[in-house]
Amino acid sequence: MNQQIIMNFSVPPSTDDLAVIANNQLQNMPDELMEYSEDLTIQIEEVVDETTESDLELDDPYELLMLYKAGGELTPGVEKKETKDDDVLIIYRRPVLDLWCERGEDLTAIMREAMIEEIATQFDFPEETIDEMNNRHHQGML
Repeated sequence: MNQQIIMNFSVPPSTDDLAVIANNQLQNMPDELMEYSEDLTIQIEEVVDETTESDLELDDPYELLMLYKAGGELTPGVEKKETKDDDVLIIYRRPVLDLWCERGEDLTAIMREAMIEEIATQFDFPEETIDEMNNRHHQGML
């Protein structure tokens, strides 16, 4: 049975609102991503911090919706390609809300698509597989 959350917002969704949506979506990731998302911690921040913005050489801090941060490194600068209990998916609230307003689509669908893309990219899934997972989810084939 799929759990659905219906939210009508008269004010912008809060960090708590986004955390509820994101944690619910972690339970509904495509089968290919379940092993990578089951122990993942969700963290909501307003916007990317200046250090990360500089490290990633972003032109605009609002272009980054989410960032997967692996908890451990094999050697400095080389991240592990397996999940650990301290892996975190940081969701940047303001960029997500800006995209939501821009697209006028369901916020949950936007979050799900971005989460699939960020997690799958972290673990080197091919673009075709990521697109297929997103298409499958948009068609309601969880």
